[in-house]
Amino acid sequence: MTTIGLIQGLYIVAGVMFILSLAGLSKQATARSGNLIGIIGMGLALSATVWYSIYLSAEFPADRQPVWLTALLILVVLGIGLSVGAPIARKVEMTQMPELIAAFHSFVGMAAVLVGINSYLAESSGDSVHTVEVALGVLIGAYTFTGSVVAYLKLSAKMKSSPLVLPGRNLLNMGAFAVFFALMMWLVALGDGHHTLGLVLVLLMAVIGLALGWHMVAAIGGGDMPVVVSMLNSYSGWAAAAAGFMLGNNLLIITGALVGSSGAILSYIMCRAMNRSFISVILGGFGADDSKPAAGADGPVGDYTEISVEGAVEALLSAKSVVITPGYGMAVAKAQYPVAELTHRLRSRGIKVRFGVHPVAGRLPGHMNVLLAEAKVPYDIVLEMDEINDDFTGTDVVLVIGANDTVNPAANDDPSSPIAGMPVLEVWHAQHVIVFKRSMATGYAGVQNPLFFKENTDMLFGDAKTQVEAIVAGLPALQKA
Repeated sequence: MTTIGLIQGLYIVAGVMFILSLAGLSKQATARSGNLIGIIGMGLALSATVWYSIYLSAEFPADRQPVWLTALLILVVLGIGLSVGAPIARKVEMTQMPELIAAFHSFVGMAAVLVGINSYLAESSGDSVHTVEVALGVLIGAYTFTGSVVAYLKLSAKMKSSPLVLPGRNLLNMGAFAVFFALMMWLVALGDGHHTLGLVLVLLMAVIGLALGWHMVAAIGGGDMPVVVSMLNSYSGWAAAAAGFMLGNNLLIITGALVGSSGAILSYIMCRAMNRSFISVILGGFGADDSKPAAGADGPVGDYTEISVEGAVEALLSAKSVVITPGYGMAVAKAQYPVAELTHRLRSRGIKVRFGVHPVAGRLPGHMNVLLAEAKVPYDIVLEMDEINDDFTGTDVVLVIGANDTVNPAANDDPSSPIAGMPVLEVWHAQHVIVFKRSMATGYAGVQNPLFFKENTDMLFGDAKTQVEAIVAGLPALQKA
């Protein structure tokens, strides 16, 4: 087998490992092994790519830089990546993972833009197909870059989560796409010998992509950010696939297609779970009624009742069935470990304890599942919204720990609410609801929650971790036989 054939074979093996990794990540029980397979596959892919680069320099010395220089450049690039990535991986908390992923997507987008510009300058055949690949790669990459930056700013609370609504925003977006297609046709018509003008056109297309990414993601509200993160993941995959076509790299094409398609499918599933229009979300709210009044922070209010830690302990001890619905507040407070201990204590008393996890709980798909698995909560008692919703009527106590928008009855009852129509965990049907919250502030979507004012709801204010630990300490010890 030739060296090129062997390298291509390694690319295929790496691609198969990525597919197996995705399959493993689809279930909590196999997620760890799936992640390991993905790591091995990426290591194999990087090794094959380094080998390929050095091989080309050795085989075609007249067209490439010397082998030693190629090896040195590769080592420098890998060193920069390690010096940036390793400290971030050690420093970032799980609660910051959504914004970290959004930030990393931006790097993929910018890489596609730079590859597109370089590929256009290096190509001299005037191939129309290659020119279209460059144009689409630059547009998708630029869109992914600024869209990911906006998502990062919103998720990290450095930018308002409310949607940006410009006058005629849909016309602005359609006009930008029309200009892009006109520029692409112009670029294809130029053919050879017009690199200066062609480069200007490529840069203009990049600017259009940057503007579209910024505007279309900024036009999406905070409540839909989990879908946006998933879609940006998809876009980063398509950007990588476009780079693969430009570079003639089969592994990039395979990997990009896997990431792009899986991200799109996940986004569609999430939109269905939230009763959102998939097209509307990915097109920055296209078709939404901008004149529709939204119920925000000054929505329905009323009198609420507080409960003490002692009262919560008493309610739990008298319950036969308990459901815990976690949210982003649990992640911020790092309360998953005392929650796991509370679960163990209650189950040891014969109390039925289960978890109800909303599809978009937290700010990243699967965020709560990862936290609960990290705290060693048994997989079989962690249920999805559709599996638990019908059981609330027979539940004695529901503990809402750090969740807000995902348990908001306004989604069902208030057509003017920004989250109207979004399926939620209908915890208010339980006999008693205890909400763990720092204050009466609104959730990430900026919507007031009528749940807090219902007769069967009590508020337990304070840090979630501290309050859960206090409840655990307040549970009397079991009598040994």
